[in-house]
Amino acid sequence: MAKDSLINDFTEGKVFGKLVRFATPLFLSNLLQIVYNMMDMIIVGHKLGKPGLSAVSVGGDVSSFLTFLAIGFSNAGQVIISQYIGAKQRDKIARFVGTMFTFLMSVAVLISVVCLFLREPILKAMRTPDEAFAEALNYSSVCMIGMVFIYGYNIVSAVLRGMGDSARPFIFISIAAVMNILLDLLFVLIFDMGSGGAALATVISQAASFILCAVYIIRNRRKYEMEILPREFFRIDSGMLLRLVKLGLPMAVKFASVHLSKLFVNSFVNSFGLAVSAFAGVANKINSTSNLVSNAFNTAGSSMVGQNIAAGRYDRVRRVMLSIFAITLCAATAFTLAFVFFPEQIYGIFSDDAEVVRIGITYLPIAVLIFYGSAARSGMNALINGSGNTIVNFATAIFDGIILRIGLAALFGLALNMGAMGFWLGDALAGFTPLVIGIVFYFSGKWKKNKNVV
Repeated sequence: MAKDSLINDFTEGKVFGKLVRFATPLFLSNLLQIVYNMMDMIIVGHKLGKPGLSAVSVGGDVSSFLTFLAIGFSNAGQVIISQYIGAKQRDKIARFVGTMFTFLMSVAVLISVVCLFLREPILKAMRTPDEAFAEALNYSSVCMIGMVFIYGYNIVSAVLRGMGDSARPFIFISIAAVMNILLDLLFVLIFDMGSGGAALATVISQAASFILCAVYIIRNRRKYEMEILPREFFRIDSGMLLRLVKLGLPMAVKFASVHLSKLFVNSFVNSFGLAVSAFAGVANKINSTSNLVSNAFNTAGSSMVGQNIAAGRYDRVRRVMLSIFAITLCAATAFTLAFVFFPEQIYGIFSDDAEVVRIGITYLPIAVLIFYGSAARSGMNALINGSGNTIVNFATAIFDGIILRIGLAALFGLALNMGAMGFWLGDALAGFTPLVIGIVFYFSGKWKKNKNVV
């Protein structure tokens, strides 16, 4: 490896220290994304009240769902790049990056065009409250137009994460966070653009982070041992595309099925009235915040697992998983204590409406389940994703996202007539699915099979 190389080799050195150093910028990046997404909700909520809060909640759900291919395929790309590094095949990385970029940017354009034509039926299918429909339409329309920037940022950050570099994505997302907050204040409070202004602020900040990150990669390509020119971002290697699709499709299905099930849950939740719909948005932000630690260590762990499996360092894989479990369980306990002792103060950040806060107090036991479910599945997701096993990824997607999540939500919410709390309870319990599948997968030893590795 060159002395000035920016690639991080995870097959040597202390596992815990490398994991924490790699995951910390990822955690901070995720935290900043949550913060500037929360700013949309906080500013619009206080400006427009419950209709605005509901609009950002519904529009945010739709926008988040549309990124399922970006998340799934970029995570797959990260794993494949880390496996190329572990297998000492770094000469293939540049060609793979060009293939991934061309494919996903084409998908982003297609999704934007199709969804813009179908945006009203989509919001109606979400049972968006009438009082919030116009604002939700404005918010989701702007996000759909800017989908190419969201996909673009996921691609370039996945490339850096696959190289073991999490610091640079943090720098670029920091710039985006500051821009988003300033533009939120400008568009919503000063220009009075409503929820559409909040969405525009998000899209502009995402565009800035994508462009800056892409330029950085091109200018420092030699330090990443990746001889790639700008024109090569628009070329496809059919063999590498097949590899990306085989691993990325199950990951995308997993992400899509989880979010589709959440849309299913929230569509019923929205039917229980404006206050419940407004709190659903608050609950989503709380859940996203609780996932910060587990998602960061899951992402970092996937790269570390990928490198070590490709290098045949199976003992280090077990240490990566145990380290992730220890850290995420401590984080879940901290979140639980904060919500048990300060629930009104936390919910009050988003809304001063007494009814919304009252619903939040009732939601507390479900929040605790979500905290520990997030911690329980993080280490197993790192193993499942990092191994590159498409069958196990697909099985996790189907059981977690569709069979159990929708099934349990329907059982508690409809069959047992528990209302909105029943739908939220089913969603929370389904979060433990990857833990069960991961335990079986680990002890089977199939994650060691080289056929899953480049």
